[in-house]
Amino acid sequence: MSRSKQKTAVTLDGQTVETENSLLGRLHTRIEELEAQQEAEKQARQERKEQRRQKKPSERLVAVLNGMSRRVHGAVMGLLSNLRLSLVLRVALYASGQLLRTTLPMLLAVSVAFFAAQAPALDRSIDRILTEQPAQTNAYDAGQLLDQPFSAVYVLEKPLEDDLRGWPQRVSLFFSEIRQGPRVLLYENTILGGTVFVWELSEPLRILSVLLGTLLAIDLLRVGYFIRHRKRLNQKVLKPITDMAETAATLSANNLSDRISVEGTKNELKDLALVINGMLDRIELSYNSQKQFVSDASHELRTPIAVIQGYISMLQRWGKTDPEVLDEGITAIAQETASMKELVERLLFLARHDKKTLLLEMEDFDPLEIMSELHREAKMLSSKHTFALTPADNAMVHGDKGMMKQLMRILLDNAIKYTPEGGSITLGMKNDGDACVLSVEDTGAGIALKDLGKIFDRFYRCDEARKSQQSGHGLGLSIARIIASAHGGKITVRSKVGVGTTFSVRIPTLPQTGKE
Repeated sequence: MSRSKQKTAVTLDGQTVETENSLLGRLHTRIEELEAQQEAEKQARQERKEQRRQKKPSERLVAVLNGMSRRVHGAVMGLLSNLRLSLVLRVALYASGQLLRTTLPMLLAVSVAFFAAQAPALDRSIDRILTEQPAQTNAYDAGQLLDQPFSAVYVLEKPLEDDLRGWPQRVSLFFSEIRQGPRVLLYENTILGGTVFVWELSEPLRILSVLLGTLLAIDLLRVGYFIRHRKRLNQKVLKPITDMAETAATLSANNLSDRISVEGTKNELKDLALVINGMLDRIELSYNSQKQFVSDASHELRTPIAVIQGYISMLQRWGKTDPEVLDEGITAIAQETASMKELVERLLFLARHDKKTLLLEMEDFDPLEIMSELHREAKMLSSKHTFALTPADNAMVHGDKGMMKQLMRILLDNAIKYTPEGGSITLGMKNDGDACVLSVEDTGAGIALKDLGKIFDRFYRCDEARKSQQSGHGLGLSIARIIASAHGGKITVRSKVGVGTTFSVRIPTLPQTGKE
């Protein structure tokens, strides 16, 4: 028994549910839709094939040639992209290409100039012909046109108009017989009426073809000369680039002072050489600075390590039985260890600054708090000096409070080190317009004028500082200047030998808010 394909439904608990016949009916409908879609696609493919068969042979040939052209062009471009041509050959090929690009416009200009040069001779021939009357009715015979550039001259029954309305007719007449042979028809209104001169172009075109062929051969000869003598181009034009490459290839840490010679170079190549030399100057300066920094750091670390090794050796020999030697050795090792720790911390600070990873915890604070804390700490650190804090107005700055305190502590420590016992050290603070000036003034030995420009250099210590046997590494003022610059400020110094030194730090302040 066949099953019905009609949709049926039953009701269960108030809901309509499709039966098996309904599901089979929907499936049959979907199958019919898919078959109809496949039939339509098949019919469309048949129509496209029929259209391709009905195309003209010429159209099919053009399509095949276009496909072949695209494949050949892709293959040639792929081959050229894989070739590694020398710079000299590429320059020669480029110059040759530019020359060939101008060949066609040059030939066109020569052709125009050639035909323009024929105009005076044509005018003279026309004047000589018009001095005679036509031998035939409204036409000149061959005898009258002997040794003339015209093969025929005749008079029109109805002359053309002289105004702009006659120009389209003249142009049409000019090219009317161009397909019958290399000739054009010149028109001129004369006493005889509208006269037509048939100018044969066979001889002018032969002369022009010889001239253009000669010019084209000369251009091709110049192209071949460029490519064949490309070494001369290398010697005269590209030699500075070769010298630059050779100099750059020989550069190393041992000869960073070598530079590219700018003699004989001109214009852009000279500018390039100067730029590269400037870059080498900066590299050399940076390398020498780094080399000096490593050397100085190694020297500063070598001294405390040597002291520690010496005391360890002494303790191994006598420290076990002699309490005084033991105490002396432990104290010295502790001092040198603290000195090394301070040096390493300062080196890490400079390294973070050089790598642009120095982080500041910015906040708003009153610098007077820092100066007051330093004043209290100084009096506890040294009882052999007199400390003073000048009265100052309150100010607000935006910066890293810990860093600012480190900056002023560096200046204060230097003042304590290089001020003799009984000397005075004054901490100062004052408002100066839109800035706050923090200062440390001492009555120490002072700094010589020749040393003032170098005291902020890393590891620099003047002769007086080395003779004083004071501990230090020559990094404090470098760090102080870095901190001041990071806060948009600067450090200045005034000093006189035998009188004292004053360091001043100028930091921008926050704008004052008006009182309500």
